[in-house]
Amino acid sequence: MLPSFQTSRLTLRQRTTADIEACLAMDRDPEVTRFMVGGPWADPVAHRAFVEARIHAAYPTGMGYWSVLASDRFVGWILLTPLGVSDYPPVDLPNPDTEIGWRFVRAAWGRGYATEAARPVLNHALVTLKLAVVVADIDPANTASIGVARKLGFRLLEPIRTCRADRQSLRCPARRCF
Repeated sequence: MLPSFQTSRLTLRQRTTADIEACLAMDRDPEVTRFMVGGPWADPVAHRAFVEARIHAAYPTGMGYWSVLASDRFVGWILLTPLGVSDYPPVDLPNPDTEIGWRFVRAAWGRGYATEAARPVLNHALVTLKLAVVVADIDPANTASIGVARKLGFRLLEPIRTCRADRQSLRCPARRCF
């Protein structure tokens, strides 16, 4: 079970099967998934299986997906997983770093929700789980997500091994984030 977090405007709780329809609706917006290479967005059966698999997956202790709610309404999610697990199809990297990521409905963009929601999850990763580093694997054209990562203290420090050459991975060592 993941810990829940409350910010001044948002509630973060473990993603459950009750969130499937909201996740599917969010992903059907082509602007929301514009920077997601591949993905089963156009195939309803594969898309549902993809989301369900991530809800039911066995992640390392303290990791997984959090649903983000504003006024009890689903607005997106935050993930904290080994790098490659959230890819489509998942990639099994040897000794992967831990990745933080986010996705929000378009109506929630520009409100600071991604930064606000990712902050307690990042704190959980670095302080509670005592991870030495967390990465954010972001398409270089996704300037909004790069901006969120930079606000959280992420910096492009060195290339990391990922399955995609089209990604810019930013690292957040504990000493630089807080």
